Amino acid sequence: MIKTKIPWADYTINPVKGLCPMACPYCYARKMYKRFKWNPEIRLIPLFDFQVKEGSRIFVGSTIELFGEWIKSEWLAYIFKWARAHPQHVFIFLTKCPQNLKQWSPFPDNCWVGMTVDTFARYGNITDTFSGIKASVKFVSFEPMLDYTPPDLLYVNWIIIGSQTQPVKHPPELWVRDLIKEAGKFYIPVFIKEPLSSHYNIHRWEFPRLG
Repeated sequence: MIKTKIPWADYTINPVKGLCPMACPYCYARKMYKRFKWNPEIRLIPLFDFQVKEGSRIFVGSTIELFGEWIKSEWLAYIFKWARAHPQHVFIFLTKCPQNLKQWSPFPDNCWVGMTVDTFARYGNITDTFSGIKASVKFVSFEPMLDYTPPDLLYVNWIIIGSQTQPVKHPPELWVRDLIKEAGKFYIPVFIKEPLSSHYNIHRWEFPRLG
């Protein structure tokens, strides 16, 4: 477990190691694997007990897609069992394979489940994806936002908006402000990451409202 600079999480943990087959062109983890010649084999690393502040937000799988076809079902079952055994913390899962979420629903109460929408053409209707999925928080990360269509956010509890990094590319301000407007229709908290927040002077660091 590593203390993270990701502003919406306190720690990251990667129980599955290896070079992510999603091969997103903007993925920082793939660049690190190739630069440092890390072992590309996809494999499960046993999890362990840990001591961190109660209520910590822990991002699980920050360097690999955990809901891809290359992840064994028993690995995910093991990870969710481990998360369930630590109810004092929040475990955050984020996927670019949201079509595979339903088979794991309902999720443990202390797990937040999100989907990344970088292009709307690829992910289509968010409401259809999240309908039928039971989780305490269902969220969408628009990072990077490479195109834009006003989304239907009916079943969404939280959204994150961010720019592409390495190199930094900001989405147009019009897209950002319109997405915030759409979120407002459903009273959805919005978290805008740096450097996007400062670039457009839009400061929103809201977390989901629980309970």
